[in-house]
Amino acid sequence: MGKSYLVCYDISNDKRLRKVFQIMRAYGDHLQYSVFECQLRPIDLVELKMKLSVEIHHDEDQVLFVDLGPAEGRGERVITALGIPYTALDSPCIIV
Repeated sequence: MGKSYLVCYDISNDKRLRKVFQIMRAYGDHLQYSVFECQLRPIDLVELKMKLSVEIHHDEDQVLFVDLGPAEGRGERVITALGIPYTALDSPCIIV
């Protein structure tokens, strides 16, 4: 059984930022510039952390994993926003 995670990252180099974004697209839903919501089984979480660990510079970059709890039984995803309203992105985002 998987869990939901909010994964947020701050990458200080554009080349590494693009690589991290590409990795994250395979694991979750892009919510904002550097924020993804991911439904991950324990093995997926380990795999994602390993892939990201290879790409980032541990003394310059940061990736945060926020455990939102079990993916099953949570009901509908609820996202509220202050300021600009949240809208789901249907198209892929490209970082240049």
